[in-house]
Amino acid sequence: MKSGINIGFLLVLMLIPFSNMNSQTTTNNFKIKTIVIDAGHGGHDNGCSGQHNSKEKIVTLAIALKLGELINKTYPDIKVIYTRKTDVFIELHERAAIANRNNADLFISIHCNANPNTTAFGAETYLMGLHKTEANLDVSKRENEVVTMEKDYKNQYDGFDPNAPETHIVLSLNQNAYIEQSTLLADHIQKHFKEAGRYNRGVKQAGFLVLFRTTMPAVLVETGFLTNNVEEAFLVSEDGQLKVANAIFLGFKDYKLEIEKQSSSVKTDPKPTDPKDNTPDPPKEQAPPKEPPKEQSPSEIKPSITIVNGITYKIQVFATKVPVNTSSGKFSKVAKLHTEKIGDIIRYLSGPYTTFSEANSYRKKLVPLGFNDAFVVVYKDGVRLMGNEAAKYLK
Repeated sequence: MKSGINIGFLLVLMLIPFSNMNSQTTTNNFKIKTIVIDAGHGGHDNGCSGQHNSKEKIVTLAIALKLGELINKTYPDIKVIYTRKTDVFIELHERAAIANRNNADLFISIHCNANPNTTAFGAETYLMGLHKTEANLDVSKRENEVVTMEKDYKNQYDGFDPNAPETHIVLSLNQNAYIEQSTLLADHIQKHFKEAGRYNRGVKQAGFLVLFRTTMPAVLVETGFLTNNVEEAFLVSEDGQLKVANAIFLGFKDYKLEIEKQSSSVKTDPKPTDPKDNTPDPPKEQAPPKEPPKEQSPSEIKPSITIVNGITYKIQVFATKVPVNTSSGKFSKVAKLHTEKIGDIIRYLSGPYTTFSEANSYRKKLVPLGFNDAFVVVYKDGVRLMGNEAAKYLK
């Protein structure tokens, strides 16, 4: 592209999260049945290289196979699919297609990092979304550059140009219906990297071509820097690869336990509380109030909503393990704020709302307050929907 952003590419990005969805649902008996493990690069695409001739494609394949073995051994009922099991080249769009065709419940792409600064070290996990630093953008640009090795890649990726910074920026705007589950998985993986003695570089977002067409929770794990001599030696060793695979496995194990428990236990707070709501209790007949009720501003009044087919919407504004003070600061400005607790995670939500349009409109108003990552969630008969089931209503 020589000028501007390809409009077709932008439209495809906007539509992807809600098209070609697989049959994953989060009903009361939901279980993770299929996981796709993607070893980054391969064949004539070496990926990044270390100072001692190590190649990313070799390291990622070894870790991917070890991860699959750990899952198969512990969960023989889970189907593990590899995008590649040998040193072959697989196009980025085909890696996502493998997961989509097999109705996978999870997609994990494994990579190694590189940096001109050879002292950079540590592991980080990415999900599809808006990059917030130049470093995140640089990682996605390096990983996306492989498309130049594919035939007719501009048509295949709707005009994507790896040499045009603006296309990476547009790509990063694709935050799909699985962002919460992907974040949950990434958090667990990073926690176990830290417990294994790896430096935790955190959970991040950026635009990755290998993730943007997946129709399930998906993460890209940068296991370490081959450009760092110490990490290179660790990553090419059998022991290092096993430790990395085990950390990812333990993260997956925690995610599986939580997401399956969540799918059968998520209920709405029967009586959401609004810290700004000062509506008095209805007066008792025998004891009428001495003063008339205090008049509320329009923003404080809870509208009675019309529920259609049991569907309601809320906005998740924040999630944390440590309770926050909602009576002051930016939280006090959020209408209809209440909480839901799942496990040790407290979710702060605004709602309910009748339609996606109404909820999304209020979500946009939360951005200036500092809730940039707020997103709309959907409920049916009081139970929170996720994945494909949610995506049907989030548009």
